[in-house]
Amino acid sequence: MTRQIIVEVDEGTAQELERIAPSRARKRSEFVRRALRQALDAEMERRMADAYRRQPDDAEPERVDPEAWEPRRPVTRRRLRHR
Repeated sequence: MTRQIIVEVDEGTAQELERIAPSRARKRSEFVRRALRQALDAEMERRMADAYRRQPDDAEPERVDPEAWEPRRPVTRRRLRHR
């Protein structure tokens, strides 16, 4: 699903946008979509970096004990039959 939004920009920005991404053939719309996506991604990265600075990961990585999750089954030995 897509949603149409209206954005107002100053005259200088509008002229620069027209020069870089003309309105014909939907180049302008694609340019603006990409610019918005890049700006939103950069903001998410910034927020994530801030969160890690506020509460960093432990310095030492966690040691995982596989047996804590799935204990080993006891080894059963087969009896040999003597003839």
